[in-house]
Amino acid sequence: MRRRKFITLLGGAAVAWPLGAHAQQSKEIPRLCFLTFDPGTLQSRSPRFDVFFDSLRDLGYVDGKTIAIDYLSADGKDGRFPALVSECLRLKADIIAVSTTPAAQAAKRATRTVPIVMIALGDPLGTGLVESIARPGGNVTGMSMMVPELAVKRLELLKEAVPKVSRVLVLSYLSDPIAPLQVAALDRVAPSLGVTLFVRDIRSGADLAPAFDAGVSEHVDGLMMTAESVLVVHSAQIIDFAARLRLPAVYQYPTQVKSGGLMAYDANISDLHKSAALYVDKILKGAKPSDLPIQQPTKLTLVINLKAAKALGLELPQSVVTRADEVID
Repeated sequence: MRRRKFITLLGGAAVAWPLGAHAQQSKEIPRLCFLTFDPGTLQSRSPRFDVFFDSLRDLGYVDGKTIAIDYLSADGKDGRFPALVSECLRLKADIIAVSTTPAAQAAKRATRTVPIVMIALGDPLGTGLVESIARPGGNVTGMSMMVPELAVKRLELLKEAVPKVSRVLVLSYLSDPIAPLQVAALDRVAPSLGVTLFVRDIRSGADLAPAFDAGVSEHVDGLMMTAESVLVVHSAQIIDFAARLRLPAVYQYPTQVKSGGLMAYDANISDLHKSAALYVDKILKGAKPSDLPIQQPTKLTLVINLKAAKALGLELPQSVVTRADEVID
């Protein structure tokens, strides 16, 4: 069996272990560096990236044979991305794939020549990663999740599903450039919905208990999150807090609902990840990132967990339930 390479950071410095086939690879096959916030290795990566890697394989990119893949994890600390990007460039990557905005920004600052593909980022135009949706310019292209618009839709959905909600705790990683864009969009629409927002900054799992304690003090009766990776990493804790405090919540991803959350409204991430893999393929075959338009979601998915609703003592309006793409009983 071919052994693979895992790159992470220890003590703030990049450390690489060249193993097996990768140590002997030259430029005969292309090299892809994958930058992620999520802890893990290529063998134990977050399952939310499975579609991207599986799609690469379906396109003929087999790690160690037709492509060399380096999985570079910031291990939950996005301040480590600049060092990881430096390591990626030292390895002479032909292309960089990024799963979070801070990673994309670090990569763009470090290189204007190596192509950068966003596999599903929040708002590349709003965060200044690209010049326009139709013609991104420069070396960055890929997929956008349109997160400010989706944040508003989630708040509207929460209010429609639970009309009595009027005080909503919003968990947000405010250091991520996409977070303030979402919070601003929520602030604009909240008054028209009769909702008061209580935003709490979440930088690590240790911030969750104080955030929920503050929510209890403010008598919140609803919960939502903005769409940063740190909140996905700590989904289990968030779902547990929401259940214990009997807070109806709307989540970013269907997987969170399948893990016990009440409901989620999201772009079809699988489609975006498949398209990102196609962009990697096109670029490796000679396409320029500047000529590949940013793709935005064409399908949105609503998932509802009726078991979670029952545990909260809620009877969701039939008008909401019938719109769901998936209902968990």
